[in-house]
Amino acid sequence: MPTLNEIYWENRYHKGETGWDTGNASPAIAEYAAQNTNKSISVLIPGCGNAHEAKALLDLGFTNITLLDIAASPLEAAKVTYHSAVEAGHLKLVHDDFFSHINAYNLILEQTFFCAIHPSQRNDYAKKMHSLLHQGGKLAGLLFDFPLTEEGPPFGGHTNAYLAHFEPWFKPKTLEKCYNSIKPREGRELFFILEKREA
Repeated sequence: MPTLNEIYWENRYHKGETGWDTGNASPAIAEYAAQNTNKSISVLIPGCGNAHEAKALLDLGFTNITLLDIAASPLEAAKVTYHSAVEAGHLKLVHDDFFSHINAYNLILEQTFFCAIHPSQRNDYAKKMHSLLHQGGKLAGLLFDFPLTEEGPPFGGHTNAYLAHFEPWFKPKTLEKCYNSIKPREGRELFFILEKREA
C-alpha cells in the first residue's frame, strides 16, 4: 500500500498517471452547482487536481472558490489556466494537506477526493468536512459505488458504509445512483448532498 502523501501525488502528476482526470467537470456536479442562485457563496474543492469543476463554477458566475490540493503541480497549472479569476480574487489556490486546512465554507464539492484517501481516514474525513462548513453548509458531489478493497486508490464503497461515516456529522439530503455519470463511470457512482448537523 503506497503512502498517499504529497510525494506520492506529485509523482503521479509528473508521470502523467492521472486516470481520475476526465478532462471536464462532472455533469452531475456542474448541474447541481447551476441550481444554486447565490453565486457569492464560499465554495471549497478539496483534492482539486486539474480543477475542471472550477471552470464550470466560474462559467456559472461563482466568485468565491477555493482550490485545495496536497500537490503543488495542479495548483501551479490552475494559476496559469485561471489567471484572470485568480487576479480578480474569484479563485484562491491553497497548497495544503486537507486534514490541516482551517477555514469555513458554505459548500464543499467532492469529486474523486474521498476515494483517494485511505479508507482508514474516512471517519476523520467526515469530521473534518463538518469542521470546514458554516452552519447549514453542504457537502455534495460523487462517491464511487463499487466494492471496497485494499487495492487503490481509487477505493470504493457502498451506501450503508458511507452513511455510517457521515451520519454522525451530517443530515443526508440525497444519496442515490447518479443518473448523469460520464460513460466510463455509468452505474458506478452515487450522487449525494449532505447538510452539516448542528454541533
